[in-house]
Amino acid sequence: MKLLRLIVPVIATSLLLFASSSYAQSANAKIGFVSIDRLLKDSTAAKSAQSKLEAEFSKRDKELQETAARLKASYEKLERDSAVMSDSDRVRAQRELADQDNDFQRRRREFTEDLNQRRNEELAAVMDKANKVIKQIADSDHFDMIFQEAVYVNPTIDITDKVLKQLNAAPSVPAK
Repeated sequence: MKLLRLIVPVIATSLLLFASSSYAQSANAKIGFVSIDRLLKDSTAAKSAQSKLEAEFSKRDKELQETAARLKASYEKLERDSAVMSDSDRVRAQRELADQDNDFQRRRREFTEDLNQRRNEELAAVMDKANKVIKQIADSDHFDMIFQEAVYVNPTIDITDKVLKQLNAAPSVPAK
């Protein structure tokens, strides 16, 4: 028991010394911040990815918009003409429009899923490139830590402009 009383203060003192030396090291840590939102909005790689997606999906989007307009016109025509149609013709026309609408909704869901998948692929490629640039800056400028999300950021540690400059200067990866 006496041995325990002697060891506890020694261990406690050692822990305090270790904690204070760790604090001293962290007080000199070099910290940076990068705004991912700005990278995804302002970088040439992100703008290029957005243009590529627009080109890839614009035809399908236009077709869907035209189909939606035709369906709307058909519904309006049915409403106008339903009073003078026989019950069987009205029911048949309603069923045809419902089938067309179901097909349209399915095609719109597929379009949205395809667009989201491609957007995620393109953004992942941009983020991969950005993370490589951030790592290069961290290594060359001797950063201890770089945050990508924060509640508050002092502008003096924001290195987003530097990352954007290097990211925009980096050669583009050719499109597949």
